[in-house]
Formats: sequence, structure tokens, C-alpha cells
Amino acid sequence: MIIAQLHDQRVVLVNQDSFYHSLSDEVVKKVHEYNFDHPDAFDTEMLLSCMEKLKLGQEVSIPDYDFKSHKVTGTARKVNPSDVIILEGILVLHDPRVRDLMNMKIFVDTDSDVRLARRIQRDTVERGRDIQNVLEQYERFVKPSFEEFILPSKKYADIIIPRGGDNDVAVDLIVQHIHTKLGQHDLCKIYPNIFLIHSTFQIQGMHTLIRDVKTTKHDFIFYADRLIRLVVEHGLGHLPFVERQIITPTGSVYPGVVFCRRLCGVSVIRSGESMENALRACCKGIKIGKILIHGEGNNGRQLIYEKLPSDIASRHVFLLDPVLASGNSAVKAITLLLSKGVPESNIIFLNLIASPQGIHAVCRQFPKLKIVTSEIDSSLDENLRVIPGMGEFGDRYFGTHDDTFAPPK
Repeated sequence: MIIAQLHDQRVVLVNQDSFYHSLSDEVVKKVHEYNFDHPDAFDTEMLLSCMEKLKLGQEVSIPDYDFKSHKVTGTARKVNPSDVIILEGILVLHDPRVRDLMNMKIFVDTDSDVRLARRIQRDTVERGRDIQNVLEQYERFVKPSFEEFILPSKKYADIIIPRGGDNDVAVDLIVQHIHTKLGQHDLCKIYPNIFLIHSTFQIQGMHTLIRDVKTTKHDFIFYADRLIRLVVEHGLGHLPFVERQIITPTGSVYPGVVFCRRLCGVSVIRSGESMENALRACCKGIKIGKILIHGEGNNGRQLIYEKLPSDIASRHVFLLDPVLASGNSAVKAITLLLSKGVPESNIIFLNLIASPQGIHAVCRQFPKLKIVTSEIDSSLDENLRVIPGMGEFGDRYFGTHDDTFAPPK
């Protein structure tokens, strides 16, 4: 049910049962005396290795365990790293090393009669065992192991779910929490004024296209405009609002909201000008000012030109620049807005991608403004270009790209 609700994400399911030790022929002859519910029955070292690699974004090979022969077959299952990794098994909360790998620990609390009924059905139908053997194994190994190893691990769970998959409310809460975590970059946990748009396959697909060096100018503009529109719409959601009831054409009352109307945009020339059309499309008649900042090399920035609305101090300001690299130009632009009387909390900085260094530079100095971005990239290179980045945005958008990167803003 969790996987079904995470349809917009890549999810992989790993079963602890895949990591059972292969039994020797001698042990298989007396398999009814073997305790499959003891921690020692699992190859925990291999499980740890696979899970650590998956968390690092590496492909792994999951063993294929045959429950009829009680041996690992030669055919391993290739598993690719995913947005969400679900590790499932009766003893996954027993080993502290495995617990430490988890972002969320869940214990499914199911009635003992239901557990026994499910075990009988699984072992007889799926694993070809005799029902009498299943009951004997339950009394001798399963029930004692549950009480000694499994039930005590319940105290390590972050969430305890009665009734398992039948508990719709619990499943919904878990999925909501996962969506929240997926939308949180580590920097969002440090700076509460960073708002990263929730990533979907659509957004990832558009980023793939605008980042691809082979993408044509026409396609680059088309998909950049789509992303810019999403960022602008998200930014508008951070404006203050007042509640207002209106009457619909059916005569019904609708409890709605009205956003602040005293707005303006300020684009950082020239890349920021690419975001103006999306802002105008969302805010009819909005005033837009301009700032031109010039920088030489990796050093300071110089204000060359500014043309801002005369009443900008009384407006909420959308600062427009598609790429936040070193943050030097952004700091210069924000400082100018503050000098014009704009309250820091009235500034919403919109961009498509941001580097960690740029975020640190802006958020440390201006903790009250808001940054809205669609992706946070990994770093800057020695030339202060965002990596992996998308190249010189202005050149690609306005068709002046000549294979030479200008110093980034």
C-alpha cells in the first residue's frame, strides 16, 4: 500500500528473507530442527553491505533464496538505487547496525492468531510444507523467537501500526512523512527559509532536458519556461493572505483567501529577465524593476545599473535570478533592496537551481528572506560554476551561447 501511494517516486523493496544463510546438505536433512526465526539464521553482514551501498546510490545484487531447497541460488537480483528503500523482515529492528541505517522504523503489530493463519497459508501454499510441520515449527521455534527477539525490538520503532495494511490512516501518515522527507534537502533542515519544490518525475524530466548540453535552444527555452512557471507559482504561495468568503454562481458560500496585491518583481540582468514573462502571466500588470551587477573574476560585485519602482519599500518583492551560484550577486542585489527600505521578510528570491555555497552565503546574512528553488545542486567548481549545473543560463536562453562560459553570478 505504501508503494502504491508513492507512485511518483522510485521505490525498491528489499526482503530480509533474501539474506537467509544457505543450509548444508546435512542441515537440510534435519531442517525441522533448524530455527529460521533466530537472528543467526540471516547473513546480516551481507544485508548491511547491500543496504549501505543502496544508500550511497550504488547498484547491488540481492541473493535469491529458495525456500524449498533452503539454499541461495546462483541467480541474484539486480537492484538499482531509488528514492525510497523499504527493508522488510521480522528481525530488521533487532540489529542496531541495521537500525542505524533507517530513516523510519515501523513495527506492524498484528494479532497472534492472524500471524499464525498467514504463516500456515504462506508455508503450505508458497513453500510446499506440510501443515503439521508448520504447526510444530511454530510451537518449537517461531513463538519462542518472537517473544525473545522480535517483540522486544518493538521498543525501537518510531511508529507502531495495529492491523498492518488494513490501517489506512497509518499508511497515509507514513506516506505523507516520506513525501515530506523526499522534499527536504539537508540544507532545508539548517535554514527554515529555504523552500525546495517537491520533486516529481515531471520536474526531474524537465531538469534532464535543460541540463543536457545537446538540448536545442528551442527546447531549452520551452522547458526552462515550464520550470520557471512552477517556481513562480510556488513563490506566490508564500505571500501573506487574508480569508474571504465569496458567493459562487450556484449561490453557495465558498471560504477562500485573497493574497497580498502590493507586489513587484526585480530581475537581475540578464538571466533574471527570462523569468519575467512567467511572473507577468501569474500577476497581471505587475511592476518589474531591473538590477545590473558586474563582477570581475571571483572577487567582488559592482552595481552598474538599477531601476526600481519608487514605492518598492511598501511592496513584497520577487527577486528573479535562475541560478544561485556563489551568492555574491544575490547578496549585492538584496543589500540594494534593503537600502531602498524593503523589509527583509518581504523578499522572496526565486531561482531554478542553487548551490550549497550560494545558499549559505545568502541565508547566513539574510535569515528572514525566503528562497524558492526547484533543485539544489552539489557544489561549485574552481570557476564558481554550479555543478552539475546547466551552463551559462543567459547565453543558452537568449541564444548567445558560444562555448565560452562567462564568470557566474
